[in-house]
Amino acid sequence: MPRLHTVLFDLDGTLIDSVRLILDSYHHTLAAHGLPPRTDAEWLEGVGTPLTAQFGALEDATGMLDALIATYREYNLRHHDRMVTVYPGVVDAVRELKEEGIVTGLVTSKNRSGALRGLALARLESLMDVLVCADEVQNPKPHPEPVEKAMRLLGSDPAATIYVGDSIHDMRSGRAAGVWTAAVLWGPFGRSHLEGASPDYWLEKPEELLAVVRGMSP
Repeated sequence: MPRLHTVLFDLDGTLIDSVRLILDSYHHTLAAHGLPPRTDAEWLEGVGTPLTAQFGALEDATGMLDALIATYREYNLRHHDRMVTVYPGVVDAVRELKEEGIVTGLVTSKNRSGALRGLALARLESLMDVLVCADEVQNPKPHPEPVEKAMRLLGSDPAATIYVGDSIHDMRSGRAAGVWTAAVLWGPFGRSHLEGASPDYWLEKPEELLAVVRGMSP
């Protein structure tokens, strides 16, 4: 394996712990519009994809996609800073990567304004060389376009790039883009949920990413 020089990150469930807020935002949205509730497990299946995908089936039946997304975002942003935290060790790991000259990027299914809010809360905005968000691509994850766009903007080689994420959609996007993939196990999904996407690396703790990037076994 060549020395990695580019590390791309997902945001929610990877850098920041926002999963409870995301689920509560979905539940609030359905209730606010008088729609039948869904379970946490049902919503979790789509975590890692954009709101247009999550609400897509409902939009077919209700024709109110824009209203659903607006309700979700209003609730999510109102409670964001109170409910979102940074996973322990994440900031230190990213900072060490930057100190070693690693190029970094964020590839997320959030729109840019939401992504910037999360990065600012985590104090990570200055540590990302590029952002690729859901409102900046035609085909969101699990399509390879977001990862491919980040590499294009950075001038990075897929063979020396790794995408770090918590969902099966992250792993499939990275795999389709031809990069290395690393599945984090501190997010909402366990190994059994992610192993179908065959990640190249499993990360139990953020600091294990440093060993991978340095060309060592995780």
